Amino acid sequence: MESVEELQMLSFKIILHAGNARSNAMEAIGLAKEYEFQLAHKKIEEADQEFVEAHHLQTNLLHEEANGKQNDVSIILVHAQDHLMTAMTCKDLAIEMIDMYQKIQQLEVGKS
Repeated sequence: MESVEELQMLSFKIILHAGNARSNAMEAIGLAKEYEFQLAHKKIEEADQEFVEAHHLQTNLLHEEANGKQNDVSIILVHAQDHLMTAMTCKDLAIEMIDMYQKIQQLEVGKS
């Protein structure tokens, strides 16, 4: 069983990595809007790296529970999970928006 302090620290680390991933996804959207697609894709890659870190922490908790170790579910852990899922959705939408901006650019070039 994780101590309360360890569980809180783990939760804050998930929040940190999810927040970084979300920020990278939002930056990718801004870059795509300026037709900076290479940089936008790089930001998505950086978001993915943050998700790997967050998922690693989450997976450790899941493995512990699967092996019979019980952790008290705290509101901070619930918030961390919510933050992670929201960031994942943001990244998915960013990928779609990058694609959309690429198509817009192609249409604009075609009109010239």
